[in-house]
Amino acid sequence: MSPHPKIAIIGAGPAGLTLARLLQLHHFPLTIYEAEPSRQTRNQGGTLDLHPKAGQLALKEAGLLSEFQKHSRPEGEASKIMKYDGKVLWDDNVLPPWRPQAEGEQERPEIDRVVLRDILLDSLQPGTIQWGKKLLGVQEDEKIKGKYNLSFSDGSMEMGIDLLVGADGAWSKVRPLLTTEKPFYAGITAVELWALDVDKQNAWLGNFVGQGSMFMFDEGRAIMCQRQGSGAMRSYAAVKRPENWVEECGINWEAPDARERLVKEYFDDCGEELKRVVLETKDVLIPRKCWMMPVGVSWKTRPGVTLLGDAAHLMTPFAGVGVNVAMADALDLARELVKRKESVTAKLVSDSKNIAVAVEAYEKEMLKRAEENAAKTMHGLKGHFSATGSEERAGKIQKGYNMMMAKKAEKEQRGS
Repeated sequence: MSPHPKIAIIGAGPAGLTLARLLQLHHFPLTIYEAEPSRQTRNQGGTLDLHPKAGQLALKEAGLLSEFQKHSRPEGEASKIMKYDGKVLWDDNVLPPWRPQAEGEQERPEIDRVVLRDILLDSLQPGTIQWGKKLLGVQEDEKIKGKYNLSFSDGSMEMGIDLLVGADGAWSKVRPLLTTEKPFYAGITAVELWALDVDKQNAWLGNFVGQGSMFMFDEGRAIMCQRQGSGAMRSYAAVKRPENWVEECGINWEAPDARERLVKEYFDDCGEELKRVVLETKDVLIPRKCWMMPVGVSWKTRPGVTLLGDAAHLMTPFAGVGVNVAMADALDLARELVKRKESVTAKLVSDSKNIAVAVEAYEKEMLKRAEENAAKTMHGLKGHFSATGSEERAGKIQKGYNMMMAKKAEKEQRGS
């Protein structure tokens, strides 16, 4: 592959930024086109855990693992699991740290999404991102097959793209080049609630949730809370309801009594402390419908274009794997492209051929990984919104804890 194929990445989320960083380390010229006008435009979401063999591995190859470890929060792994009636089924906050260690840190430390994005943004060469570039449409070049022309909402165009990477999320403008499949409503709506500076503003709420996350899963409903490194806390009061529920349930989401109405109508039989969590997370309220792509979505490889992350395999958050899978996508695609650029054999054939072979190899593994994780996520959705959801989650953690304690005891016995 020559040094100058024209690469365009659509979207400056974790997947697109990770890919860009990995490719720039191997001297690929590229441009990211991002619809938002600047990096400060909107809140980037809550907190997430990066897995050693997915998100952390991508950061390691990108030379950013130490920076991640500097900002990550191992204590954020702590889980508190509750039954709807307020009974505590599991609480890491009252135990010494016990989870497996990796890279000298806890296995899946949390990091705020905005912090992860800043680490990736700051690692890129100046001018890599063109902000305020909302993609309107893509057309394959009429004269040269496998090259693409992009049109943007500001009236500009970019011509002759050799590799177009759609990392543009749920409503990807690149996806229609590869498949007619579209996201569909997953049956769950989550009302997102924020408590800013929770320890100073509401010490009870901070203490109740603990250092990491608190979960209550029940038939057709859930309450989930996450600590953030910024000092804020996010809660999600989620319900299994039809797609039009937000508009037709009768709750005015901008009214002062929206939380009270939500609790009264959908969580009234819950424990008083759980209800208090929803009522006192009072700084922001945003209803969010959950969308997903079909499990096992696939397509025939098309030369010069591919997808990463949510654009390829949008999942609900009920297995906590979305960003990890997206960053694994970026790592795999970068590896395939670098392999074709640097091998002796690859240098003997055209850029378009090299890119097509790299994309085909990447998509074969990516689609397989996507199907496995989408199935896991669907299983999580069904489990979380079942009557035994909390017991199953607590039981899974208990099993892991028992295994770790058994290993520890065995090690100590050998040592003595």
